[in-house]
Amino acid sequence: MTGKGWWNLNSPKRILAIDDERINLRVIGGLLRNLGHEPVLMESFAEALQYLDPSIDLVLLDVMMPETDGFTVAKKIREIPEVADVPIIMVTALTSKQDRLKAVEAGANDFISKPIDLTELRVRVSSLLKMKESQDEVKRYQAELEEMVAVRTSALRMALENVKESQRTILSAHLETIHRLASAAEFKDEETADHIQRMSRYCALLAGKLDLPDAEVDLVLQASPMHDIGKIGIPDSILLKPAKLTPEEWVVMQKHTIFGARILGESNFELLRVGEIIALSHHEKWDGSGYPKGLAGDDIPLYGRICAVADVFDALTSKRPYKEAFSNEKSLEIMRAGRGSHFDPRVLDVFLGDFASVEKIQREFEM
Repeated sequence: MTGKGWWNLNSPKRILAIDDERINLRVIGGLLRNLGHEPVLMESFAEALQYLDPSIDLVLLDVMMPETDGFTVAKKIREIPEVADVPIIMVTALTSKQDRLKAVEAGANDFISKPIDLTELRVRVSSLLKMKESQDEVKRYQAELEEMVAVRTSALRMALENVKESQRTILSAHLETIHRLASAAEFKDEETADHIQRMSRYCALLAGKLDLPDAEVDLVLQASPMHDIGKIGIPDSILLKPAKLTPEEWVVMQKHTIFGARILGESNFELLRVGEIIALSHHEKWDGSGYPKGLAGDDIPLYGRICAVADVFDALTSKRPYKEAFSNEKSLEIMRAGRGSHFDPRVLDVFLGDFASVEKIQREFEM
């Protein structure tokens, strides 16, 4: 990007300096102006609070102050959400290892010894300002991503409302629109339309083998492609990450079940109601260790238990950003290990009992 605005290192930065000695503030102010920055000079933390906002790019903080020492002030700054990640430089005459460790524990990023040397100040300030600009760039990207997701979700809701309006007269148009929306979520996850076809037919096969009425089998066939529709609300940085997710990212990823249920919820259209059930429950596990509700056993809707078996099998046998496809043999070995923990034993046994039909579907919709 071209250097202009708050992300340009050469543009003036607002630097808050807190020191109870006015002469020290005058010296710091002159040094910062000499470096081309805008100093905000305060004699106490209480006075600085009204200026401490996201426009501040860095804080220079004296350690030895009579009212509240610099360690305490640094801790308080880290407790203010809006500025918790602002870089802090401790200005101190303390040189012991214990004092410096105490400053780091309080939230300081760096130190400058008194008397302040202009060259040292420039180097340390420049380094932390670069770090701050990188953080701000990430925040800006996240904000744009969240806005984009909100727009997509809003557009999706509008599309579904249109589907609901037309459901009384054009059922076939309903099904096509819903499948296209499901495809949009799958393509966002770098999956294919073949995944939807395979997964829905595995589900219908299981529903039939479990002696569900023909009408319910058809509902499962048509609704199961919507199982991951909530992924449209997950940031691409998480959804397409080619590595293991962090615990924080995994919490966000799990929300796709809730997003999907919200998107499909409150409908008078039975197909969407079944889709809502599947979207919300297909990651629940038989032993209660799944998400989002931690349901166990028969408390998990049968549609969700069916979808869990079909979805896991297709995920294991498909290539993903974070893994290669497993063979059928390896995939079945993994699934057998999950019998009675991840999967409903009865549903898994039905799946394994007619695996020839599963393979037939697999061959018909090969990637």
